[in-house]
Amino acid sequence: MTRNPYPSDVSDEEWNFVAPYLALINEQAPQRRYSLREVFNALRWLARAGAAWRMLPNDLPPWAVVYQQFRRWSEAGCFEAMVSDMRSIIRVSQGRQGQPSAVILDGRTLQSSCESGPRAGYDGYKRRNGSKVHAAVDTLGHLIALTVTPADEQERAQVDALCQRVQEATGQTVKLAWADQGYTGEQAKSDAAANGIELQVVKLPEAKKGFVLLPRRWVVERSFAWLARFRRLSRDFERMPEVLAGLHFVVFAMLMLPKAAMLWAAGLSS
Repeated sequence: MTRNPYPSDVSDEEWNFVAPYLALINEQAPQRRYSLREVFNALRWLARAGAAWRMLPNDLPPWAVVYQQFRRWSEAGCFEAMVSDMRSIIRVSQGRQGQPSAVILDGRTLQSSCESGPRAGYDGYKRRNGSKVHAAVDTLGHLIALTVTPADEQERAQVDALCQRVQEATGQTVKLAWADQGYTGEQAKSDAAANGIELQVVKLPEAKKGFVLLPRRWVVERSFAWLARFRRLSRDFERMPEVLAGLHFVVFAMLMLPKAAMLWAAGLSS
């Protein structure tokens, strides 16, 4: 690398961990003009800095190369596989089972932009026009699965699709899901049960003053706070929902990678 480094650049240890997930073809293939590591660095810079694709710095690969490679990685499930394996490594290091038996469900509404406006919906509760990301995380707050809909879609209507993706990602290990009052209703419980999951709604106290830390539900709120540090996810800037979904897995890969790579390297040396 001949350029000056960016704070978002991947370290050598981290790259050694992620390179096998991203090498869809040989790194030395004759048609490859740019280093995969530099393409990954450009994607990390964009997620952290929040700039438009076409505004990638000139010392990184061209935006079209980065975008096309990101789409290839996303369609191949590279980042989902990476996040799944890192989640298992971190869980096992804490004395837990590799795959969770319980998850927390919640939705996050992102304000629309000119690019995402045509597919936006109005969230009356948040008073915001945009897209809603319906996410499932484990009890450590690490992403398992998500779906993207217009913001006027109800959380309870996404339970079936979200639970299906959770079970696919974990190998049918999840038995329990906690959620907020947006998931109230017999249909939501029935949809979860059809996927082998018991849905428990954690309700707000009837009388409360100030901040109340709700059991289990706070975990997913913390996950959303982690995402808020990445400016590309501060709004929905994407024309297609699958790009927005893919960037969520990219960001969680960035969040989990330092710890997972350290644990992985320690395991190799032991």
